[in-house]
Amino acid sequence: MSGIVVFGAGGRAGRAVTAEALRRGYEVTAVVRDPARYAELGADGVAVVRGDVTDPGSVGSVTGGHLAAVHAVSPFSGPEQGFDTLDPDFFVKAADALLGGLTAAGVRRLVAVGLGANLLGADGRPVMDDPAVFPPEIRPFALAHTAGLSRLRAEPDGGFVDWAMLTPGGGLEENAPRTGRYVLGGERVPDGTRVLSYADLAVAVVDEIERPTAHRTRVSVVDAEQDTEQDTEQDTEQDTE
Repeated sequence: MSGIVVFGAGGRAGRAVTAEALRRGYEVTAVVRDPARYAELGADGVAVVRGDVTDPGSVGSVTGGHLAAVHAVSPFSGPEQGFDTLDPDFFVKAADALLGGLTAAGVRRLVAVGLGANLLGADGRPVMDDPAVFPPEIRPFALAHTAGLSRLRAEPDGGFVDWAMLTPGGGLEENAPRTGRYVLGGERVPDGTRVLSYADLAVAVVDEIERPTAHRTRVSVVDAEQDTEQDTEQDTEQDTE
């Protein structure tokens, strides 16, 4: 079985995807900025390598021969970090490097983890445009993330890389259990409070590698514990035990 490359494997989403891929029997290459800081990732046979998701040469060198790549890199850990070091073009550079590097390496499938701030709220505006629900101080990060999504969307339909972005439609809970169930939706934030575990986000990511349903598009992903009335024609419930 071919392996999966996880960019940002040291973060919460990346660790969850790594664990889920291992659970299903995949070989995993964990790409991080400093392998010495993440030696524990290698305990289960994961190949931990140095890489730069914004460098097409680096992307190509670590992905060759793999089935797919996952982009779970974030240069921003939270509001306490501040934005002095945030590169507003980070996600655009990453999109360019992934599209170019994966094409050069012959890897067709890319699944990226999105940001709920650019889903549409009930008023039809992106969540990040409503200061009542989205902290204005985090807006620079949301804009940077959105620019990366726009860059992926600008890729011609005939491009080599078949990308998909899975965007959590509500909160993410690190310690919540894996249920193996989730719902894929459209561009709007689902009604109600929807908290998805990182483990179930990872289930959705690996499912999109094994059985792709989203092609060159962004979809939302939420827990499957309650029904949503929005995007009902696009919702797809998955159950992976």
